[in-house]
Parts: sequence; structure tokens; C-alpha cells
Amino acid sequence: GSSIPLGDVKMVDISGKTVSLNDMKMENGLLVNFSCNTCPWVVAWQNRYNTLAEESAKNKIGFITINPNTKNREKIGEGLDAMRNFSKKYGHDFLYTVDEGAKLASAFGATKTPHIYLFNGEGKLVYRGAIDDNARKPKKVKQSYLMDAIASVGNGKEVAIKDTKALGCSIKFNG
Repeated sequence: GSSIPLGDVKMVDISGKTVSLNDMKMENGLLVNFSCNTCPWVVAWQNRYNTLAEESAKNKIGFITINPNTKNREKIGEGLDAMRNFSKKYGHDFLYTVDEGAKLASAFGATKTPHIYLFNGEGKLVYRGAIDDNARKPKKVKQSYLMDAIASVGNGKEVAIKDTKALGCSIKFNG
């Protein structure tokens, strides 16, 4: 039920475009994916990112991926050039932005990559957590938490599972 935090903070996308969460929100909501380039969990879920972006668009839900890793960003392969290369490697067709100083990740309470937040058309949080229950083996997924939540929001229904444990690498905050 929380509102979108720091919705007007501008972030730089890998294309050079500057956007905010409020810019990306669509009629039925916004999906925010805190992600990165170097986490094995993120890499395991990569083949689902474009499908999630497509399903979000079909359901009139904005989609944005945000890289919150700030500690030694360039040295650890999380800089803007590395983000561009990563996106190209996986054929991403969505915005991938830099969270300068991990301001958004902190405001959201994100701790992992990936860490998903889905907001409805009123900008209220309706789902938080993991993409599904099996990062490593897509064919063995039993619970498609996020796809189910996207479909529910798109159809104006209540999300059945609202909170799951985010599985991934810890966000590399400054300090």
C-alpha cells in the first residue's frame, strides 16, 4: 500500500535519456526492477526480463530497471558502459537506469538484485519480492509471482501474493 518513493528523481538511462519513475508510470501502474550486471541471480533471470517488460506494456504498466550498485561502480562492472554492453548482450528492450548514490534503492528498502516492486494505477505498492520461485530453471517454475501480479493489476484485480522474499545478491551501497 506504500506510494512510489522519489517518483520525480531523474535517472540517466543507458541511451542517455533522463527519466523519472513518474515519467514511466502508465495507466495501470509501474514495475520497478532493481537489477545489475554482475549478480548470478540477475543473470539467471535475464531470459525473463524482456517477457516481463512486454507483459507489463500489454497490461498498461510501465517498466523500468534500475542499477543501484554504487560502491566502486566502474571497477566492479556496473558503470554505464558495462550496463549498455549487458543490455545489448541480452537484447533488452526497456529502460535501464543508474540510481546515483542508491537513493531510490534506499528509499524503496531494496536489498537485493533483483528486487521487484509493482505499483498499481494509483501508485500504491501491490507486490514486492522475487520474479518467480526458480531463477535457475525456468521450466521448473511453480509460482510465477510477478507474472501473476502483472495480470491481476492489468485486469483490475487484487494481487493474491503481495510479498515474497527477494532472492539475489546484496546491493553494493556506498560506504
